[in-house]
Amino acid sequence: QLQLVESGGGLVQPGGSLRISCAASGFTLDYYVISWFRQAPGKEREGVACIVSKSGTTNYADSVKGRFTVSRDNAKLTVYLQMNNLKPEDTAVYYCAAGPAVFSQCVINPDGMDYWGKGTLVTVSS
Repeated sequence: QLQLVESGGGLVQPGGSLRISCAASGFTLDYYVISWFRQAPGKEREGVACIVSKSGTTNYADSVKGRFTVSRDNAKLTVYLQMNNLKPEDTAVYYCAAGPAVFSQCVINPDGMDYWGKGTLVTVSS
């Protein structure tokens, strides 16, 4: 059964860092794009970042560029989102999703995702 499970969320102070993980099971990451999305209370889902697992090519939303880094460990079937200089507006449930890698680059688009995790809550507050 194909499954994605996020972990590592929690409470962090503004300016702090947190790394969340997305563990895949039931499939290899080699031919997939893994994307991160987030949804804050009362707001629409927002794309955060994506990575083409085979090549490592990444793409980021403007709101997180320079602060967040997405990476993968294909051997461990895990994708990470390192979040630095966190702001209160980064508070949200973070979801990872997987979809087939069609091109050498990725676009952060939920329409291309076939599998979704259940999310992990990140709260940025003092």
